[in-house]
Amino acid sequence: MRQVLFFLTFLFSDHATVAFQNTALTSRKVFNTKSVRNLDTHLEVLSTKKEAYVPKWKKKQTLAEEAGRSTDDPQRAGLIGNIPVVFQQGNDTKTTLALVGQPLSDVAAQAGQFIRYGCKKGECGTCSAMCNGQWIRPCVSKVPALEEGQDTYTVILKAIKSKAKSSGTFFSVRSFFMGFYNNLLGMVGFVKQRRAARKNYLERMEIEERIKQRAVAKKLEREAAIRNGESPPMP
Repeated sequence: MRQVLFFLTFLFSDHATVAFQNTALTSRKVFNTKSVRNLDTHLEVLSTKKEAYVPKWKKKQTLAEEAGRSTDDPQRAGLIGNIPVVFQQGNDTKTTLALVGQPLSDVAAQAGQFIRYGCKKGECGTCSAMCNGQWIRPCVSKVPALEEGQDTYTVILKAIKSKAKSSGTFFSVRSFFMGFYNNLLGMVGFVKQRRAARKNYLERMEIEERIKQRAVAKKLEREAAIRNGESPPMP
């Protein structure tokens, strides 16, 4: 009883009012501090937002670029060769040096030229390119010796029509609806298959019931014939 009276006295006293006010101010400060922290965290997340996906072959540098040398002049870049090779793909042009008999795919990789390959056997024709008015397969072709009056070995590659889309975004509205549509088709197919299996099961049970009834009837006929002294009917 004394404890209850002490608590009520403290509750309605001036000290209690001041204590409640201090508690409210402290809570407000904590709330403001948390709000500022959450805002800073949100801004930090926005500033460090994941960039669009970039293929590895775009990030990869040639040996000359890694060494900090210019790739405009192949000899200055430190390349060895006696045949200038020029790759043209749309509006992009890349120049390098090569030796006679060197695989053209290695020369393209040396120059940082992207070529879309398929089988790598020279059969599918995915990497087909034009050179000296003829179609060649860079995956199996080699650098030939220059003809008389020819300064460079020029390879004209197919322009890439469809560029790869960025896969940086994992979820989209279209993917959500397509997933729902695929699940709906799966459920409809499951119901149809279930009905067809049920129908097949009922038909099979009906046929088995008929066979069972005929077997019972044959058995009864045979027993009746034996009781009457007659020869049983042939099955």
